[in-house]
This record gives sequence, C-alpha cells and structure tokens, in this order.
Amino acid sequence: MRHEHGVTDIPGTARKPLMTQDQIILFSLFGAVFALLLWGRFRYDLVAFTALMVAVVLGVIPAKHAFDGFGHPATIIVALVLVVSAGLVRSGAVHLITRTLVDSSRSLGAHIALMGGVGAVLSAFMNNVAALALLMPVDIQTARKAGRLPRLSLMALSFATILGGMVTLIGTPPNIIIASIREETLGTPFRMFDFAPVGGIAAIAGLLFVATIGWRLVPRREDAAGSDPMAEIAQYIAELTVPGESKVIGRRLGDLEDTAEKADVAILGLIRNGKRRYGTQRNTRLRTGDTIVLEATPDALDEFRTALNLDFADGKRQEALRAAGEGLALVEAVVMEDSRLNGKSAQAVGLGWRKRTVLMGVSRQGRRITRQLRKTRLRPGDILLLLIPKDQVNDVIDWLGVLPLADRGLAVTVNEKVWIAIGAFAAAVAAASFGLIYMPVALGLVVVGYVLTKILPLSELYTHIEWPVVVLLGSMIPLGAALETSGGTELIAGFLLALAGNLPPWAILTVLMIVTMTLSDVLNNTATTIVAAPVGIEMARTLGVSPDPFLMAVAVAASCAFLTPIGHKNNTLIMGPGGYSFSDYWRMGLPLEILVVAVSIPAILVFWPL
Repeated sequence: MRHEHGVTDIPGTARKPLMTQDQIILFSLFGAVFALLLWGRFRYDLVAFTALMVAVVLGVIPAKHAFDGFGHPATIIVALVLVVSAGLVRSGAVHLITRTLVDSSRSLGAHIALMGGVGAVLSAFMNNVAALALLMPVDIQTARKAGRLPRLSLMALSFATILGGMVTLIGTPPNIIIASIREETLGTPFRMFDFAPVGGIAAIAGLLFVATIGWRLVPRREDAAGSDPMAEIAQYIAELTVPGESKVIGRRLGDLEDTAEKADVAILGLIRNGKRRYGTQRNTRLRTGDTIVLEATPDALDEFRTALNLDFADGKRQEALRAAGEGLALVEAVVMEDSRLNGKSAQAVGLGWRKRTVLMGVSRQGRRITRQLRKTRLRPGDILLLLIPKDQVNDVIDWLGVLPLADRGLAVTVNEKVWIAIGAFAAAVAAASFGLIYMPVALGLVVVGYVLTKILPLSELYTHIEWPVVVLLGSMIPLGAALETSGGTELIAGFLLALAGNLPPWAILTVLMIVTMTLSDVLNNTATTIVAAPVGIEMARTLGVSPDPFLMAVAVAASCAFLTPIGHKNNTLIMGPGGYSFSDYWRMGLPLEILVVAVSIPAILVFWPL
C-alpha cells in the first residue's frame, strides 16, 4: 500500500520487516545516487535529476509533485543567499573588515585565529564558498609577506568558514533544509538563531583547535608549498586618479606609502596634465586630476583604491583594470567539481577557438605544470592562469564553471554603497529573526534593494546562483519526501536503533551524528541532510523523545566534512593553492570531527533536551 501524505505511527508497534515495492524502488534509487556521487563520473545535479525522473516514471513520486522541490522554501533560500552574498562582496563590506584587521607581522596562531574568526562570522551570514574565495587571496598574500607557506593557514581558514556556517539558519544549506523539514513535520521551522547555541559552541571550540593545535598537524612539504602561480607575472602597471574633494589632495605622494605598503602596492610615479613626471615625485603635493602610477596585483590595487577613495584613470573603463596587454586580463581561477574543464583539457573544450582565451599556466597542489598545457587533463583544485579578453571575463568564467581566486577588475568594489548593503541585510535578518517577515521574502527584498541601488548589476543577478545546487535540492527534496511517506526512513531508523542496541538516547544521538558526519565526508551535504533528517525524526518518535535534538545533531554533523577534499567545496578550493594531498585533510580533520561531536552532544542535551 502506497502512502501519499504520510506514515501513521502507532507508539509501541513496529512495521513488518518485509519491504514494499515502493521502498525497494526508492532504496535502489538512493543506492544508485550515492554510488554515482562517490564515483564522481557524472555531476551531482544530473545524477539527482535523473533519479527524480526515474522515480516519477516508476510511479513512486506522483507526476504532479515531481517539481515541488524547486519551489520549496529551502531551495529558494539557498538561491537568494548566494545572490545576497555577491551583493555584500560587491559593496565592499568584506574589504572594510579585512583591510583593517589583517597584519602580516602577527604570529601564525594569532593570524589563523583572526582570519578564522572573520571567515566564520562572514560564513554565518553569507555563502561560505564565497567567503573563502574572498579571504583566500588575503591569506596567501599575508603568508607571502610573512615569508611562510600558505598551506600552514589555508586549511584552517577553510575549516573555519565551514564551522561558521553552522551558527545561523542561512549559514549553510543543511540548516536551511533542517528548518524546512521541521516545519513540514512539526508545524514550525527553526528560527534564524536557533542553531547558534549548539553551532556557536562547536564553531568556537573548532576555531580554538585549528588556531592552537590544528595547523601544527599539517605536513610541511617544501616541494608543495602552495606557491602563488601568478607570482612571476601577476604585477600590473596601473593608474589611479585623484578625484575632486579627495582627502589626499594637498598631501605629498610619499605620504601614501604606508597605505600602499599595507595593500602591497608599489608607487612608481605621477602623471600631471597628461605628462609623466620624472622620478618618483615623493615630495610632490597632490592635486585634483593627478594620476598615480602603480605596480600591483588587481586585488591589491582595488584595496588601495578603496582605502583612499581614488578613481580609475580612464572613466570609460571603470569596470576593468589595465592588464599586461591592451584589452586583455590575467585571471587565476580554481577548477571545481562541476566545471566544464573537470577531466578535460583546454584543447578538448576548445578554449582558444571558442572563447579566444589562452591557458598560460596550471598549478596542481603547488606544483606548476608548464609542458603541454593545452593537452593537460584538469582536475578539481587545479589553479588556472588564463589570459582572457577583458570584455569577456565574466562570460568565460561562467562558461568554464571555474571559481576566480579574487576579483580581477570586472567586479570592482562599490565601496560608497557599503553601508546601504550592510544595513539592508541587517534589517532583513532582524525582521526575519523576530518573526516579522518570512525569511525567503526578507532575502528577496534585499536582492531587490541591491538591484535597485545598483550594488548588483541586473545583468549579473542570475550568474551568482549556483544552479547545480538548486537542481540538486529541487530533485532530492521530492525523493526524500517519497522515502519518508513510503516508510523507508522508518526502516533506516529501525536499523540504526537495532545497531545501537539498548544504549541510552544520548548515545543513540551520538551514533546518528557519527553516521551522518561520515556520509557527509564523502557525499554532498545536501543529499546527506535530506536523508538523515527524516531518519532522526523517526528515531526520536520510536524512542518517545523530542525530535529537535536529533535534528540539531544532523545539522551539525552534515556541515562538518573535514576528512577529505571532496567532502565540502571549500576543501576542494584550497587543495591547489595549499599544495595539499588527499591524505593531508584527515590529520587536522579527524581530531576536529571528534572534538565537534564531543562538545556538540552535551550542548544539544542542554539547549535542546530529550
């Protein structure tokens, strides 16, 4: 008998051990999905959508409910958070923080504590991949200034951004999914900061660990130093103009050297009335319209420009920095799992003839690949150095599906709108937290505000949404619902309870957390959450206790993927720049996961009693 709307549970009774036809089909589909995700040959969104279509054809999901997942609040919130994150980056909100806090003279432990804290706070309110992508170049630059290996701090930064996402509802997709499942099952969702007591304690404990002990466990391999692949050719000759009513007018050019040194910018000279002046002009007092000649990487140049509120020399090219060749831009980007280049070469995808783009270098785990570049099969974590026509950078990056390590000029910081962006987002979070407005609506209003105030260009609105994640969520949610309504989650819960024997509820909670965490290390955390959350609810019902602690355990465990570079996108992102091998992650990740379980279980029992 097929259950369309739910499973009727009678306390003290058990379902017959014989599986129904629907359960057999669904377990087979989930087994195939997990196997294909582990294999990694096909992209996760394609695997999930194919499974959804097969489930509809086989009749285990009604055709009229096949696409319910794409309109699900969890899917909408994830998409909106990605857009809001892009707006916070473009507004200069993150530069405002990092510009004042980062100092290469700090000890490594203090640097990791500070950068990890900044990353964790950012990840609590924006997409953690975006937070890491923005902070990673800052971390690498700081390591270069301090004369140390980036690999010593990058893994700690990645783990910190993952930990920070556990603190709020919008910090990570598992929390969003958990809140939605609770609303469907129990009538009310978790609120914005309901995750903070448990997630905050786990995050603080994790940050203290990575800043004091964790980074010491990372192997120091000089041959895989995670060197900057752009170090030899990343410097640009650029020009910035002094605008009217600027605070630097009347100051000597030499007075700007402290700011320039902090941003890692070299001041080369001065242009006045269209003519280049001889020498460095250190003692020349600046006037409106003067052009300062600099040598810098694009991200350092943007930091220097933002700090002093300077303009670009050519007003017609406010959206592009001057690169090594006229009309060209050098871009470094990381190959992701869902990239068009994953498993293929630049020659195979037609990078040159299709996009007029040249692959100039590849860095793999800190080692440069210089021979037969066009024919080299690329992997997730590889860093590419690309020479792209300036007017096509965004198009090429989107087409390839790679993640830029830092903005290379096309996403110039709109620093004059930073407080508008922060204020709108803070107001939305506060309104949603106090129940004044539905969270998806609050985030939607922020997106509308960002577009109307031109913090985010309308043309880029949809490019910031990670569509494979949206498809994965939209496909897995109906499959998870079908597994629950067919009684499949009850069978899994029964198996785990039998495995745990006569252990007390807190010990069973620990078993669920360990199993979920293990799955998340090798599978997508979204897929793990969709399966594990209903199982947790079913286990709580069987034990006759509150389901909330079980949902919290799943939320924390699904986010904590620290053992492998494939468990979380942030771990993949640092693999190339840090020069890490597959086996490096568990050295810091295993004790961190044990610590998270050890502090989370008591916290759950205190704040969400059984």
